[in-house]
Amino acid sequence: MTSPSQEHQPFAHLSAPNAALYRAILRAFARAKERFIVHLRPEDVAAELRRDNDDSLAQALDRLREWGNLRADADTGRVTSVEDFHRKRYLFQLTPAGQAAEQAIAFYEEAIGRRGALQSVALGDIAEQLESLAVLARESDPDPARVHLLLLSLTERFSSLADNAQAFMASLRRAIDFSDGDVEAFIAYKERLIDYINRFIADLANSGAQIATLLGELQVCGHEDLLRLAARREAADAVPDEEDAAEAYARAEKSAFESWLNRWRGLQDWFVSTGVERPSQARLLRQAAITAIKQLVDTVGLLNERRSGRSDRSADFRALARWFAEAPDEEATHRLWRAAFGLTPARHLTVTPATLAEWQEVPAGIPWREAPPIRISPQLRRTGSYERRGKPNRVADRSRARALLLEQAEREAAETAAARAALRTDGSVLLSELDVLDTRAFRLFLGLLGDALAARRPGETEVKTVTADGSMEVRLVLVPGGGEAEIHTHDGVLTGPEHTIEITDLMAAP
Repeated sequence: MTSPSQEHQPFAHLSAPNAALYRAILRAFARAKERFIVHLRPEDVAAELRRDNDDSLAQALDRLREWGNLRADADTGRVTSVEDFHRKRYLFQLTPAGQAAEQAIAFYEEAIGRRGALQSVALGDIAEQLESLAVLARESDPDPARVHLLLLSLTERFSSLADNAQAFMASLRRAIDFSDGDVEAFIAYKERLIDYINRFIADLANSGAQIATLLGELQVCGHEDLLRLAARREAADAVPDEEDAAEAYARAEKSAFESWLNRWRGLQDWFVSTGVERPSQARLLRQAAITAIKQLVDTVGLLNERRSGRSDRSADFRALARWFAEAPDEEATHRLWRAAFGLTPARHLTVTPATLAEWQEVPAGIPWREAPPIRISPQLRRTGSYERRGKPNRVADRSRARALLLEQAEREAAETAAARAALRTDGSVLLSELDVLDTRAFRLFLGLLGDALAARRPGETEVKTVTADGSMEVRLVLVPGGGEAEIHTHDGVLTGPEHTIEITDLMAAP
């Protein structure tokens, strides 16, 4: 037997070898206590666990006794001889420390495994209980028992609402984070979940406003009087631990009243905002629920994108490397490089006239090592800065350069508008029926085709989307059994599955 002074270690069995056996034994004692059975013999434990009453079970019971989870008393009820009296026979029961440890472990396991719920029904219950309290607050002499029971019920429903909402949002975040596990199940679950959250958001907006109004009415009617009635009723059950019972009662009443005030403050903080800087918890929960819906939609979009087989950047670079390897000649590789990266030769506006004249006749494809050098001042090379002595240079007139840039921008805008007009269709047409496309129209067409194919989900045969700049709308429909379509352009022929396409220029005048 352990001495009372020895420190208990009721959680030591969790990290010990045979922890599963220890947990099974303690759960058997907990279930027996629920059936109002206090003591268990080793054979009772073995029967509960459906195993043999062997030495390993006896050793486990003894270890739990040493850790302070169990208490062992001599079993003298079945002694019929002196030999039986000297034989070790014990009755085991949970100690207070063991009982507390079991309750803590059970609470932990329940909290970890709880998925939570958004309790719309609890909102209605809270509003109904507040209405009943408001009726009692208007009475001259409200019944303390009814007030106390209503406050207890209100506290229970509110605690359940807050705890379940917190658990639900945590489980929802875990579901979003681990959505890669079962994609099909997650996508099917998403629709029901969004409907569920939307219903709760609507109920929270309606019931939350009603609850906030009732809380304001109770504050006007004197909610502290109701809380004090409940505190007095609780203090009446307090056991005085001193000779002065009146003083003990006053302290118990004060403690209970402060506890009720704290709970009421939490209820107000949940449903009543105190300005922009301190929104209510209900409003924060609505915002979190709305954010969760957006995250769900984004997650489903990412999952659909992965399933559709769209290439990522690494796949694009591998395809580009393959194109470089398959280029027929060096000139083709240069064209591919310029098309892929846009690193055309620079023509800076502030180069000196001598440098500009020297580079004027240099072809764009000449290697860097064979091109004329750009000479810089040795002073600039040594110090990193160069200051000319004498008068500063005149401010360069850039009006001509700006005019050239403006002219180029207007020309490109006109060409883009012409390309949009060329691509615009009067209703749906087959891809193979499109006219010959010039270079700019073909580039615009490829962008439209890419946007449409990217927006189409796996298994779909029809898609309708708008370009990112909002200038054009495209509707693409797969033609079953349509074969291959050829689109002739100035740069070559593009082939692919036959579709019908409808392109609308949203920038065109009606």
